[in-house]
Amino acid sequence: MNTVLVVDDDERLRKQIYWALKDLYRVLQAENRPQTCQIIEEAPVDLVLLDLHLPPAVDNPEEGMKTLEEIGRVKPETKVVIISADKQEETYSKTIREGAYDYFSKPFDMEELRIVLKRALHRQYVERQIQRLALPSEEERPEFASILGKSKPIKQVFSIIRMVARADCTVLLWGESGTGKELVARAIHSTSRRAGGPFVAINCAAIPESLLESELFGYEKGAFTGATTRKLGKLELASSGTILLDEIADMSLAMQAKILRVIQERTVERLGGTGLIKIDTRVITATNKNLEELTMKKAFRKDLYYRLNVVSVYLPALRERKEDISLLVSHFIRKYSRVNKKKIRGISTRALNLLMDYDWPGNVRELENSIERAVVLGQGDILHPSDICLEPREKPLGSRVTPSSMAISLAEAERKLILETLRLTHWNQTKAAKSLGIHRNTLRRKIRRLRIRQDV
Repeated sequence: MNTVLVVDDDERLRKQIYWALKDLYRVLQAENRPQTCQIIEEAPVDLVLLDLHLPPAVDNPEEGMKTLEEIGRVKPETKVVIISADKQEETYSKTIREGAYDYFSKPFDMEELRIVLKRALHRQYVERQIQRLALPSEEERPEFASILGKSKPIKQVFSIIRMVARADCTVLLWGESGTGKELVARAIHSTSRRAGGPFVAINCAAIPESLLESELFGYEKGAFTGATTRKLGKLELASSGTILLDEIADMSLAMQAKILRVIQERTVERLGGTGLIKIDTRVITATNKNLEELTMKKAFRKDLYYRLNVVSVYLPALRERKEDISLLVSHFIRKYSRVNKKKIRGISTRALNLLMDYDWPGNVRELENSIERAVVLGQGDILHPSDICLEPREKPLGSRVTPSSMAISLAEAERKLILETLRLTHWNQTKAAKSLGIHRNTLRRKIRRLRIRQDV
């Protein structure tokens, strides 16, 4: 169902329009520019019915024109139909130049208004379809760069995305920080039947518990001190689309119970409200913690875990798909060269080896930040090891040491020793083997096993 926002300081007229349209559209209301801007930024509004004479400048169309400009800036795809008592030809022409779809002089016929709204929304639908057909596949879009790759683990993720998108079930994304959980959620949304609806993401760990409920469920005017206007919650704003509840493990048990009710009953109740509001929102959750372990410790509701874990998608860490690093590096170099207006053609073999040899605890997010920094500070047209800045490998005191981590450290030490010896002997393997005190064939086997490549 399309959403129409009616903006007019005349409450009586707003109600008339509401009753005329409520069976056809989801109708929201605002009485001034600040309320309009807030709703436009937060809600999936398809069309705005806008009065030009808004408070405080009710004697001229200046405030309405500013509102029209703001809508065009924030949501250019939103259609705007002007409703105004101003019948001057100059005002009409100016609104059309600023992007308004049509102009109605008050008073107007409701049936005629319905016909114009239907035409405007049909044009918007056609424009969106044309734009969608012109877009590349999700694997090629810049917003999905963090899940770009050709390795087996990432191909499995793409396969699951395609299957999950066809369904409408809840999805649990889990993996380390920086593996691209939000981007996978967006990919699921954009390839689903809900692609035309809103995608809303909220980080449950970043919002204080006292504010999280009002952010998710919204509130009515007067619900508490400072609630001077009604505010729609994120769950309601995402209706007909998808909501991502990131860091779901950090949500309190009390809030978990409320989310469980939303998933089961598909309704929300605003703070200070007296009735339930039906929503059609797909829920995707994400976490970097083991929810199954948390349920055993009673730190996470078992019934909610079962509801969320209908389909579970594991996002591999970057160290588990190192063959994708080269592809990601090339993409990020192109991206940040374009953003920073620089002409960087690529990366040297030594610099790429440095990146391949790193464990990437921050995963793709850390890799992207490293390449962005290198592009910004790089002086030539090729990135070199001196342009790459990585976090020290040293573990903090008291960190847990296991046999496997010791083995990795020994392998790294051996690789560095062989690499340095090869550099000193100008990659003469016979001289390097003699210097290391091993047979030449042994050195060759170690070079292959440790994936040592010659510098450029």
